[in-house]
Amino acid sequence: MKLLPEPQSKIRLARITTEPLDPERLRAAIVDPAGGAIALFIGVVRNHDEGRTVSALSYSAHPSATDRLLEILSGYAGRADVLAIAVEHRIGDLQVGDTAVICGVTSAHRDVAFAVCSALIEEVKAEVPIWKNQTFTDGSSEWIGSS
Repeated sequence: MKLLPEPQSKIRLARITTEPLDPERLRAAIVDPAGGAIALFIGVVRNHDEGRTVSALSYSAHPSATDRLLEILSGYAGRADVLAIAVEHRIGDLQVGDTAVICGVTSAHRDVAFAVCSALIEEVKAEVPIWKNQTFTDGSSEWIGSS
């Protein structure tokens, strides 16, 4: 009988930080010898939102954000077809082009890696208490619910 890794050991990185994010560091964290596919999602600050020009934004996180992130990751790590998983989200002041969030999933096959990575970023955006305040070039700003 083959023993599967414990779900907690599959979570290689779960971090909310003010530091710049490095996609290569996250990718290296989820390399697994049984993996045939690594899917990464890299979310960057864009220069527009709903027809308005964005000049900058700031992310804020509730103190429970890391705990919620770990709960979400644990759910996906419990899947037998997920070998490794990681998420990093940046908070603080960011500029257009800065990396705001990185999600990564390793599996034996690409279809699983793509599907889980897509579902993971959607759940992180909907469920982790991170908010952004967008500043527009006209001087106005607005808060957006979750990251």
